[in-house]
Amino acid sequence: MGRVIAVANQKGGVGKTTTAINLASSFAAAEVNTLLVDCDPQSNATSGLGLVKDPERISTYHLLMGAAMAQDAVQATELEQLWIIPSHKNLIGANLELVDGERREFRLRDTLAPLRDLFQFIVLDCPPALDLLTLNALVAADAVLIPMQAEYFALEGISELLDTVERIRASLNPSLAIEGVVLTMFDERTNLAQQVTAELKRFFGEKLCSTSIPRNIRLAEAPSHGKPALVYDVRSRGAESYIRLAKEIISHNLPAQQPEAEIAEPGEQAVPVGEISAVATEAPPEPAAVQEIPAEASAVPEPAAEVEAMDKTA
Repeated sequence: MGRVIAVANQKGGVGKTTTAINLASSFAAAEVNTLLVDCDPQSNATSGLGLVKDPERISTYHLLMGAAMAQDAVQATELEQLWIIPSHKNLIGANLELVDGERREFRLRDTLAPLRDLFQFIVLDCPPALDLLTLNALVAADAVLIPMQAEYFALEGISELLDTVERIRASLNPSLAIEGVVLTMFDERTNLAQQVTAELKRFFGEKLCSTSIPRNIRLAEAPSHGKPALVYDVRSRGAESYIRLAKEIISHNLPAQQPEAEIAEPGEQAVPVGEISAVATEAPPEPAAVQEIPAEASAVPEPAAEVEAMDKTA
C-alpha cells in the first residue's frame, strides 16, 4: 500500500507547492509510481506540471463533493511514472459546502483509498491555511512533511501546525506521523539560518531532514514553463537538492533499493544522477482511467456559482 505524504504549513510563501511538485517528480524519476494531488484552490501544482486551466476537467473539488471518483480524475504528466489529480478555483467553495456534510473530514481519505495500491507515494499539496481542505489532507495522510524557512516567524507558525497535528491524532487520524521538516530557500551563509537550524535540530532531532533546499533561480523559473526542476534543468542546485530529499525519504520508507537511477531530459540521453536510488519493486498495474478522462467526465456538474479564488501567496 502506498504512503500518503501531505506537504503542509499554514504559513504562506515557504515553498509548499515547489516542494510537492519537485519531490513527487523526484520520486517518479527514481522509477517509483507517484501521484500528486493538488488540494490548493490556487492550482499552482496543476499549472506547474503543465496542465492548462480547464473548468470541464474533473478536479479535487468534484472528489470532495462526491461528484466523481478519483480514478476518473487522474491525469498523466510529462514524467512517465508521475500522475496528478488537478485542482480548480472552485475548490475554495468546498470549505463552505462541506461545513454540514457527512464525514466532511474523511472525504479525501475515502476517495483516495482505491488508489493507494496503485502508487507507492501519494503527495498532497495543501493550501496555506488550516481549513477544511488542509484538514482533509492531514486526515488522509500517513505523514506530514513540513517545509519552512530558516526564520523566527516560521518557528512560531510551526508550533500551530504541530498543535493541529496533535489534535488530529487524538480524534481523527491516530497514525498521522511527522515525515520531517525540510528547510527551504536556505542560505547557510547567514547567522540567522544557522541559529534557526540549531533550534530545529534541538526540537525535532532526526525529524529535521538532512537535505535543505537552497534559493535557486531554476526552481523559480521552472513553473513558468510548466515543468518540474529536474526536467527544466536537472543539473541545477534546486533539482539536485530535491533529488537528495527524495532519496532520503525513500530510504526511510522503502528500504529495498536497486542501483543508481537515471533521469532523462526530454530529447536527450538519460543523465545519470548518483544522488538517487531507485526502488526495486514491481510496478503495479496502471488503471485504465489514468491515461485520459472518459468522455462522460464532462457531464460532472459544476457548482451553481463559481467562487472566486482568494489572492494568496503559495
